[in-house]
Amino acid sequence: MFDLLFKRSATRCRHQVGPLAQERLAYLRHLADNGMSHASLLEVAPYLLAVARYLRLADRGDEIISVNEIDGEAVRWAKRRSTPNRRPGRRSRATFRCHAIDWLHFLGRLEFPHAPAHPHAELMAAFADYMCRDRGLSAGLIRMRVWSVRRFLDFFGIATDSVQTLTVTRIDETFQKMANRYGWARRTVQTQASHLRVFFAYAERHGWPQGLAQAIESPRVFSQTSLPRGPSWDDVQRLIATTEGDESSDIRDRGILLLLAVYGFRADEVRRLRLDSFDWERERLAVACPKSLQTRTFPLCRSVGDAVLRYLKEVRPRSAYREVFLSLRFPVQPLGNVWRVVSKRLRALGVSLPHHGPHSLRHACAFHLLTEGLSLKEIGDHLGHRHPDSTRIYANVDLTGLRQVADFDLGELP
Repeated sequence: MFDLLFKRSATRCRHQVGPLAQERLAYLRHLADNGMSHASLLEVAPYLLAVARYLRLADRGDEIISVNEIDGEAVRWAKRRSTPNRRPGRRSRATFRCHAIDWLHFLGRLEFPHAPAHPHAELMAAFADYMCRDRGLSAGLIRMRVWSVRRFLDFFGIATDSVQTLTVTRIDETFQKMANRYGWARRTVQTQASHLRVFFAYAERHGWPQGLAQAIESPRVFSQTSLPRGPSWDDVQRLIATTEGDESSDIRDRGILLLLAVYGFRADEVRRLRLDSFDWERERLAVACPKSLQTRTFPLCRSVGDAVLRYLKEVRPRSAYREVFLSLRFPVQPLGNVWRVVSKRLRALGVSLPHHGPHSLRHACAFHLLTEGLSLKEIGDHLGHRHPDSTRIYANVDLTGLRQVADFDLGELP
């Protein structure tokens, strides 16, 4: 590995005779196997040598190293690199710290700081297990509810020994403060209140005060008060046109945007696509829906298939992960934020929308299918809606169709 990385014999010799050469080689090979580029490996190798020397790892056997000690040596290393005309750099200190933590974690010699346990960690874990096993809810909804309840309890400051002091009045006051701080809309308040009702109903079975869940009220949200809005189909075509370049990000993002716009997939559905989701011989695409926990099969559109295939051949990093879309930078891992991909490009177009995330392309897909003459049943099946009301809302924003109905000539009828 050192022979492949360094051309100068003096540099190769320094790394070969340095402390923990085999351990550094093993880590560099691990990084290379996970898709790190040659240029990045050249940057990491000197830091590993510095970490081994400053922490005296070769003289300490298998001793576990704490993060506090790493922080101290990072400061000392940054100061030694400084000159009268160059002050110690915060970035160099942070880079030393980052590589030291990652390498020691790989070696199994890092002491993990113990995060303070949440006062109701066991109850929250049992609540999540209840929603999964007894209610059969999707993993995404479970994470959302647990996160919402945990944030409320932290905001409230409920300790284990203060549970019995819970009152409806204090809950309402805390909920109002959170709504004001975060600027929640009525629908958001309704959703958060629903999460709390489910949790308190479960907590009441485990000794919490009775009647709290029933007393939590949420504002009434009338149907169709906020009609879905997405970009026009012309704007969608402009959006996809921004990915016509040869940059790695353009090639990857083109496949993502086409999947969102053509099929109306949710962000989680795109993020969880796996290599075996594509049946290239039969030209089919299988998608697991996180809400219904069912798998839907679609014919593979030519433009979508070409975009994804180009990404797989030219851009996708070599990795053991089976997810289709991966991060472009090290560490290579499944893409975790589809929202950022869409939002950045939509905002650059200057499109005026209440939301610029992936769901706006789902709305655009529904509007486009409606204007193409598909029935609401066909649109609902395409989008994977479980209830017709979820699709019917799109009929209320088809202003062109409504005008055609209003202009219908009844002839001689009185």
